[in-house]
Amino acid sequence: MTRHVVDLDRLTAAAVREGALDGRSVTVLGLARSGVAMARFFVDAGARLTVYDGRSEAELGAAIEALAGRAVELRLGPDVEPSTAWAEADLIATSPSINPDFPTAEPRLRAALAAVVAAHRADPAGAPALVSETDLVLRMCPCPTIGVTGTKGKTTTSSLAAALLAADPAHPVVLGGNIGVPLVERLTDLTAEHRVVIELSELQIPTLSRGTTVAVYTNVTADHLDRHGSLEAYRKVKRRLAELVDPSGALVLNADDPVVAGYASGARAPVITYRLGEPAEFGVGVRDGWIVADGAIGRGRQTPTPVTFEVMPVGELAIPGRHNVANAMAAISVAIYFGIPYEAIRRAAAAFTGVEHRLEQVALIDRVRFVNDSQGTQPDAVIAALRSFPRPLILIAGGRDKGVDLSGLGPVAADRADAAILIGESGPTLAEMFRERGMTRVELSASLEGAVARADEIARGLLAEAGGEGPATVLLSPAAASFDMFVDYAARGHAFKAAVADLRQRRRAVESKR
Repeated sequence: MTRHVVDLDRLTAAAVREGALDGRSVTVLGLARSGVAMARFFVDAGARLTVYDGRSEAELGAAIEALAGRAVELRLGPDVEPSTAWAEADLIATSPSINPDFPTAEPRLRAALAAVVAAHRADPAGAPALVSETDLVLRMCPCPTIGVTGTKGKTTTSSLAAALLAADPAHPVVLGGNIGVPLVERLTDLTAEHRVVIELSELQIPTLSRGTTVAVYTNVTADHLDRHGSLEAYRKVKRRLAELVDPSGALVLNADDPVVAGYASGARAPVITYRLGEPAEFGVGVRDGWIVADGAIGRGRQTPTPVTFEVMPVGELAIPGRHNVANAMAAISVAIYFGIPYEAIRRAAAAFTGVEHRLEQVALIDRVRFVNDSQGTQPDAVIAALRSFPRPLILIAGGRDKGVDLSGLGPVAADRADAAILIGESGPTLAEMFRERGMTRVELSASLEGAVARADEIARGLLAEAGGEGPATVLLSPAAASFDMFVDYAARGHAFKAAVADLRQRRRAVESKR
């Protein structure tokens, strides 16, 4: 069979609009959010599309409905041999979790993809080209891109960077990647005047063949060792974005994180640093309670200046916690690089209240504050969350163990939290660890709803004992994945918010009867 393999280097947005994909055979692997978006993109571009997913048609009802009647050949279910889905394909496009090197794809699919990669290397015309959704976007995007990665803080930093850049109406901003709208569906609408902010996880970075205009790092600690096997391998994946960044762009690095700070050595693009102390040359920092910036970090400026400019008081940030000051400085670095005026940065940063499932204040009920930090799945994030609120503080944690070292969490939890209500598979392990570190009030709960109710009881009791104004804080920050009880961290966060809403309703019902 003669293939007409898609030349990815020539697949521009303009070429697609002119019919480059008309009649071409494309296979999309995975029918989750990115897969649905890619399917719609390729069909709308004129391709003959096949979609493979190991789940059954019954399980994928909502995804199939989202295709909105487009002509797609569906090859679904565990009985389908994956390779048959691309037997005639000119191009295979994958969702982020489908990678021949990661256990996030089931073994049979990984093996089949590995064979495609090997065959394409041996004979580029004899096997379909392979591209991920994120790599496709970066190949085709006609405008500057800002890639944000790190172990924690990615979503807050990405969202705030987009909010700050949006202060310039001449350059529309699109936020996507690991969050927001799948960017593949925006490709044909983007112009050179746009700016695209992309949150990039360790799943997406290994699939990239090119980098972003600006690469931003929050921190690199330990996470997803179940996928990467070792801390060294995880760090290697994370560093790849710095290695791919556009040399004419910029590399924004957290100087307080030793791993990230090390990326400045041998950097292929100009480096902008940020830190919680005095700013370095070409840097952003904190001085006398103000976020300040070296005046030379704007785009195209290459020489240090003797002047640092005051951007905003730290106290004006609405997002809580010392770690969020660092996240804000990362986003501010991006905004200054792209020439956003300091006054506009200050207004937009002060108005930014955070994102869902990241230290999200859900409600204040009778002096008890409920905070949803469901995205706090690894210990550093939970430690930062615990340090963001005063006592009284009750922690709700637990879920599926991610295989990372939790030992550093125990002493901080014992020091900062008055009590812990623990759920899920890792609940007993966390309970033992917290008790060993001296926490006396530790309980297990069979459900998140029960944990919320019990945490509320304890919080109100502590307020009564102290006789203070409060508030007390009930913090969901699990230090674990969600998959033992929920489909993902977002579902866990929504369940927490529903339990808080139910609690509020019950409290109001009691009050109305008095």
